Amino acid sequence: MQTRTPRLTTLLIVGLLTGCQQQQKVSEQGTTPTTEYVFERGFPTSDTAQKAYDAADLNRAIEAYKFFYPSVSILATWKGNEAAGVVTNKSFLILQGSPHQLVFTPNSDTPYAGANIDLSSGPMVVELPPGPLMCVANDLNQRYVMDMGIPGPDAGKGGKHLLIPPGYKGKIPAGYFTGTPTTNRVLFMVRVIPPGGNVQAGIDMLKTVKIHPLNGPAVWPVTWSEIGDRSQDFTPVRWERNLDYWKQLAELINQEPAYEAYRMNYGQLASLGIEKGKPFNPDARMQGILVKAAQIANDQMRVQSFADRRPDRVAWPDRKWEWASLRPENGTFDLPTAKDLEARDKWFYQAQIESPAMFRRTPAAGSLYWLGTRDGSGAFLDGGKTYKLTVPQPVPAKLFWSVTVYDPDSRSEIVTDTYKAALRSLYELKDTSSAPSVELYFGPTAPAGHEAQWIKTIPGKGWFTYFRVYGPEQAAFDGSWKPGDFEEVK
Repeated sequence: MQTRTPRLTTLLIVGLLTGCQQQQKVSEQGTTPTTEYVFERGFPTSDTAQKAYDAADLNRAIEAYKFFYPSVSILATWKGNEAAGVVTNKSFLILQGSPHQLVFTPNSDTPYAGANIDLSSGPMVVELPPGPLMCVANDLNQRYVMDMGIPGPDAGKGGKHLLIPPGYKGKIPAGYFTGTPTTNRVLFMVRVIPPGGNVQAGIDMLKTVKIHPLNGPAVWPVTWSEIGDRSQDFTPVRWERNLDYWKQLAELINQEPAYEAYRMNYGQLASLGIEKGKPFNPDARMQGILVKAAQIANDQMRVQSFADRRPDRVAWPDRKWEWASLRPENGTFDLPTAKDLEARDKWFYQAQIESPAMFRRTPAAGSLYWLGTRDGSGAFLDGGKTYKLTVPQPVPAKLFWSVTVYDPDSRSEIVTDTYKAALRSLYELKDTSSAPSVELYFGPTAPAGHEAQWIKTIPGKGWFTYFRVYGPEQAAFDGSWKPGDFEEVK
């Protein structure tokens, strides 16, 4: 048995005594040097209680803001549809991604239509014809309900789809593909691949989609309208940094059935004064906390979206391009035992709608998106500089591809006096497909001779882009093809 030297024993005793004295000091004062809270005889002082409650409410509000952001975001789209003239269960709005509208990262390749569907009175039917239609339904928690058309169970062959209200107990007839949302209100979107690039033929096909109640009259008229170049806001940007965010969320919580899986999150909201069946009337203190939380949480989501630190964001090790959405690829951000909140924050800050079909990274995916925020040196893209992007051809897209430029503040298409935000293989670039590569330009002034392959940017502002491929092929995933990085042109 080893014996300690007298000196070692003395040091151990001194150390123990010092620790006991420090512990006694902590016990007497009720605090440690690392905390701002003070306790007297084990109880909080009034100042400590106020600080603790302010901090707890702020922390809860920040986390609640980020968790419910998808809900508020899709509510903004629902209300944007209404403001544009959409009548619930009775009309569609057709739009093509354009700088004229505020929409989170829309594509400009294909016309698409949206409909507001309310299941409060019972199930609603969506009938699709055979054809190149890509459809998805999300509820007002912005949760995936079902895909239809090419990415759905009908695989583009057409069919009847039934949206069933939450908690519905009625009989479900045979012959339908079914989906059940967590809210009564559902946002339905349908996109069409224009046959041969013929946009009008695509729009004509869109208008063959039908919606009607399962138990309604035999004839259910549906109207179609096109937004064209009219301005309309379909985003939550106008609410997202002020008290209106919480007002809109409180409205949604009161209007829709509670979703059991969100019980803990509803508890966060209840501590902030947002609770189903109760009015939302925050006092001046809580209003200040909620506004501060909205600004902090929104900033945190922006950082996650545009300055992502995760290694799995990288599309190619020798490029600055990122996957627009982080793994997992199931479209609902579900890991084996948890929800990937970072992936969820990144996606919903810059985009809308969740669907497995939008997140797959295989040749079976309908489309694929890469996010570009930096040039080849790693610096964020600057609207006052000119950049060149070299795209090797053929691009591994069975259907088509495009590059679209967005404003990081609005996350919508960049607005300049050209009202041009996209370069697309179906349109602007269709005459370049036989070249071994195509050079695209971005900057405040068009380089001479490249006006047709140029998107104007704004000095003093940044910008970001999505590189989209539709019908991706294996080369899009195995590294045998990749676009260049943005190179500054001096």
